[in-house]
Parts: sequence; C-alpha cells; structure tokens
Amino acid sequence: MSVEIVLMVLSGLVVCSYVFDLIAKNFRIPSAILLLISGIALSYLCTFLGIQKIDFTQILPIIGTVGLILIVLEGSLELKLHREKADLIKRSLAAAFFIVILTSLGIAFFFHYLTGESFHLCFLNAVPLGIISSAIAIPSANALSPARKEFIVYESSLSDIFGIILFNFMVSNQQINAYSFLELGLSTLIILLLAAVFCLLLLYLLKRITHNLKFFLIIAVLILAYAVGKYYHLPTLIMVLVFGLFLNNIHWIRFRWFTKTFKYDNFYKDFQQLAQLSGESAFIVRTFFFLIFGFMLDVESLMHMSVLRNGLLVLAIIYFIRITYMKVGVPKASWAEYLLSPRGLISILLFFSIPEEMKLQGLDNGLLFFIILGSSLVMTFGLLSAKKEKTETEPLP
Repeated sequence: MSVEIVLMVLSGLVVCSYVFDLIAKNFRIPSAILLLISGIALSYLCTFLGIQKIDFTQILPIIGTVGLILIVLEGSLELKLHREKADLIKRSLAAAFFIVILTSLGIAFFFHYLTGESFHLCFLNAVPLGIISSAIAIPSANALSPARKEFIVYESSLSDIFGIILFNFMVSNQQINAYSFLELGLSTLIILLLAAVFCLLLLYLLKRITHNLKFFLIIAVLILAYAVGKYYHLPTLIMVLVFGLFLNNIHWIRFRWFTKTFKYDNFYKDFQQLAQLSGESAFIVRTFFFLIFGFMLDVESLMHMSVLRNGLLVLAIIYFIRITYMKVGVPKASWAEYLLSPRGLISILLFFSIPEEMKLQGLDNGLLFFIILGSSLVMTFGLLSAKKEKTETEPLP
C-alpha cells in the first residue's frame, strides 16, 4: 500500500472521528461506539479487498495507556475546587470507591459460580469490568449540566484510579493478609508525596522554559513518570489527576515563597494552551484506540449463546449495584447518571494486562466487547432520556 493511500486513510479516519464527535454532542450517541463500529467495518473491508490485516496486539496497550493519561489530564484540567463543592467531591469519591468494589465483588461471585475457580482469580478477572471508563464517560458527560458533569468527571477519573490500584493489588498479592494492606497504604502515601513534588517540578519547568515548544515536553514527562511508577506497581495515575487539579486551582495557594518561586505572568495563557493541547491529543489517541480495538474484534464470537447470556448477566449486576448505590448515596442523581456507567478503554487495558496463568478459561474478548457495547448503549438511552438543562447551574448531586 502506497504512502499516499495510508495518509488518505489516516486523515480520513480523523475527519470521521470529528464528525462522530459532532453526532455525539447533538444526538447523545457515544462517539466510541461509532468508532468501534467503524473499526469493525474496516476489518470487513480489508477481508473483502484481500488486504492483509496488521496485528495491533502489541501496540494497542501503548496507545490505550497514553490515551488514559491524556483523558484523565484533560478532565482534571477542567475541574475547579471550591468549598461549596466539598460535598460533591465526597459523594463522587465514595461512589467511585464503593461502586468499583461492590461491582467487582458481584461479578466475581458470578464468575466463581460459572467457572468454579478460586475467588481470588475470579475477583482479579472481574475488576476490569467493574470500572467506569473515563474515556467514554467524560466526553459523554458534556450532554449534562455543569454540576452533574463535574460529578461524572470526578467519579469516572477516581474509578479508573481505584480500579488500577485494586487490579495491581490483586496481581501482586497471591495471598492477601495484613502486610498486603500495609504495603498498599505505604505505596499510596509515597505516590501522594511524589505527586506533590512532581507538581512543583512541572510548574517550575513551565516557568523556566522559554522555548516555544514546551507543552509536549510536559506531557512527555508526565507519561514518563506514569510509566516509571507503573513499572514499580505504584498508582501513578493519581499524579496525573493531582497535576491537573493543581494547575487549575493554583489560586488557592497564597504562600509568598510559592508565589515568588513558581507563579509567573504568562501562567494562565500557558495553562489554556496546555489544556487545549491535552484535549486535542486525547481526541487523536482515543480515535485510533477504539478504531484499532474494533478492527481487532472477532464479531462472530458475539453470536455465541454463552457470550450473550453471560454478558447480559454481567450488565444486570453492573446496573443493579450502581442504581442501588446511587439511590442511597446520591439521592438527587438523575436517570442519566444512574445509567452513565460505560466500560471501555480502562477495561480493555486491564483485561489485556491479566497474566496468562491468571486468566479464567472461557472469558474472551467477545464477552468484553459485549459488555462495552451493552453499557454504552444503556448509557446512550440514559443520555437521550435526560432533560435539557435550561440554566447553567443546578443543585449539586
């Protein structure tokens, strides 16, 4: 295939993704679903034309990880902290934590009943399906009012973080005891301290670098820090979230030494450019991730009766737990928030990260795709049923 044709295909896919984004905003249909379907269509087109398919198995986790970092950064750069939002943050944190734990437990019990394997293995395989995908939830939340969108951004970002911590904890600990939890607490404390130092370092770099090409350097350092921490099984996605929150809420830090050392005249201009760059980069990476995942899918596996049955039961567990918790923990939530619980990028990444010897037999990509597709369709129904807000603000959920 010539270079010109490859360029035409790649640029055409980006244009299609932009159109899908417009469709998503106007018709409340997740653009990820349209991208997945486009990837499947491309796969069939290659088969029809006799074009040899490229194996993206090795590159997909890399694209997905970069996309996850950029999406969490994009979302956190939009969040402002105010005292009056303390209740919203507490509710979103509690919702993210308890829904991930309870959903993973519910799915694990189902897997244990289905396979008869140890509960440890069943829980490990259930965690990727218990996490809300911020890659789908955050863009889809644009259809909601500002206050409700903030809740979803916090909840989905924290869901990713809690899910990754839980997944790494289960992989690293074949036997769970008091020492395991002590080690988890220590690693979390370490990452919070490192996040504080890291935020100051990156802010200092923003101030000192005079070269006009500095924002990709900041993002590269962010990805480097994430990768190093991930290598040592540290929850470094916290650093990404903290960095975005730190930059967007720097006005709360009023120490004289801090203002003198780190703040500078063009900070807010640089902040806007970084936010725009991270948003556009996340759009590109998200586009190719879902296209490639759709391209790699074996659609015929969805027709298996076991996939349909097990997928529907897992979806029932997901929404039963979410709706029950939201009724109690977030009583003012709308139906759109009850049903806004998509699975996507983070589920795929963690599912592919399960060591071969720890994977449950019979749980394949078909079940994962069914749950991603099903949860996105349920979310679409919730967004379509949501009433348009007439005001810019509303009571916090």
